[in-house]
Amino acid sequence: MTYQAPVKDMLFCMNELAGIERIATLPGFEDAGIDTAQAVLEECARFTEGVIAPLNAAGDRQPSWWQDGRVTTTPGFADAYRQFGEGGWQGLQHPAEFGGQALPRTISAACAEMLNSANLSFALCAILTDGAIEALLTAGSQALKELYLPRMISGEWTGTMNLTEPQAGSDLALVRTRAEPQRDGTYKVFGTKIFITYGDHDMAQNIVHLVLARLPGAPEGVKGISLFVVPKFLVSADGTLGERNDVQCVSIEHKLGIKASPTAVLQFGDGTAGSIADRSGAGAIGYLVGEENRGLEYMFVMMNAARYAVGLQGIAVAERARQLAAAYARERVQSRPVDGSLPGAAPIVHHPDVQRMLLTMRAQTEGCRALAIAAAAAGDAAHAHPQADVRRREQALYEFLVPLVKGYSTEMSQEVTSLGVQVHGGMGFIEETGAAQHYRDARILTIYEGTTAIQANDLVGRKTVRDGGAVARAFAEEVAAVEAQLRQRDSDAAQAMAQRLAVGREAFLEVVDWVLARFKSDPNAVFAGSVPYLLLTGQLAVGWQLGRSLLAAEDRLAAGDDPAFMRSKITVARFYADHILTRVPGLRDSIVSGSEAIVEMALEDF
Repeated sequence: MTYQAPVKDMLFCMNELAGIERIATLPGFEDAGIDTAQAVLEECARFTEGVIAPLNAAGDRQPSWWQDGRVTTTPGFADAYRQFGEGGWQGLQHPAEFGGQALPRTISAACAEMLNSANLSFALCAILTDGAIEALLTAGSQALKELYLPRMISGEWTGTMNLTEPQAGSDLALVRTRAEPQRDGTYKVFGTKIFITYGDHDMAQNIVHLVLARLPGAPEGVKGISLFVVPKFLVSADGTLGERNDVQCVSIEHKLGIKASPTAVLQFGDGTAGSIADRSGAGAIGYLVGEENRGLEYMFVMMNAARYAVGLQGIAVAERARQLAAAYARERVQSRPVDGSLPGAAPIVHHPDVQRMLLTMRAQTEGCRALAIAAAAAGDAAHAHPQADVRRREQALYEFLVPLVKGYSTEMSQEVTSLGVQVHGGMGFIEETGAAQHYRDARILTIYEGTTAIQANDLVGRKTVRDGGAVARAFAEEVAAVEAQLRQRDSDAAQAMAQRLAVGREAFLEVVDWVLARFKSDPNAVFAGSVPYLLLTGQLAVGWQLGRSLLAAEDRLAAGDDPAFMRSKITVARFYADHILTRVPGLRDSIVSGSEAIVEMALEDF
């Protein structure tokens, strides 16, 4: 079964939930209304369906490989990446000043979902390059921007993010990579970085590594980390490539999933033969980004961009798994319907439990898509709105939603891809169907760019406690406003959604109050429930957007607009209310009453 981009649903979300026409009134986005969005999405669908998606299974069966310090990607990847760059897809959301198209994130996010659905491994290269571009835009000197950004935005060069070291996973205070100042204003970088996505490959002319390292005499801990550009090939002032830098890939990982994406171990400053080290001694040449000892601050720009992007990956792989499962359920004949509606065996889509699984997959996927696109719209307004108070409000909402998009959407992808295997039955356990690949590929998403617990701790500490719950309560008021609109409708679906949202919102506010009351006196109890708090908030946030979706679909159905599609949107929202939002009170109970069983267990008894 081939991938079909859900363009209609994406445009519905943009139009009805994100308010794309309002975004098109913001400075810089004047040409980015619904007509532009439709044209871009349709062209992206043709590209991802026709060029990128056919390489997905091949990448799983013939992954990237390392030999003699060089990485070769899956056959077809390099040519596809060339087409990706030539099509302008890397530059969708980046500034026109450096060759980008300067489209709002609301549009680029939908295109990113398509790319990831088509081929998660392939899309990772673009994600890391986007993050590197954002970091240079934020903190790079004008000279660095002019030298690197046009070629990264064009897709000629790619970017990486180098944080993790063998002894320093998520605890970046333990970073040991060092940078030594040179007389010419450059630095020599020495150290080992692991888990570097697309740290080496054959798809682009150059790779621009952004590397965290310590300068001599830097403060201990995270306050003493600086950020450096360390290119694979040195670059002259006119942009031409020169000597090989003293950085080499010493191995790539053998992984459960996303096998075509090379996850590299990079060695900086080891005196690589055939590099600049032959002439000037060991040390990878690097260039300071921004100010000394502010590297982690700058790298967080990359990390936040990447975290949102990984949330889109969760939605994307869920969509691919959903499509595969639905197609299989329509074709696989087994057992007579329990209601006797057919005289013999029927396609399994007739069976109620298969319908339940397929609706769970669809409601979760479409709901998280709606949340992600709404979050993107908040990010666009935070960036471009002319009024400072609106920018601040939208930025606060966007920052509140990012850990939900990342944490909840990726946790959702575990459930949806697992259900995809289940719908296939025994055939789902067989690699040839493709269901297993989606399940394996999705498993990394709750781990990299910050585990679910890290997202949850951020939601608790920075997004709830720091402002005394102000943004959390403002979010609850947005949910209450949708409840009020739903209660004014006569339909059973609207009434059910209003009731479930109300119960969920009240549970959320109980948890917010509990977190604020216990955070200082009993932090272990609070953080024991941080992931359930993220899941609860994520489920409520998705319900909020599906409640808005239900209202819009009822209005458009009443106007006779695409009745079949609108009825399906209403059914999906009703299903989510009855089968997913009903989980929220149980999560509340586990948070406020369930910490004792966690914190009281003796460590030696685990």
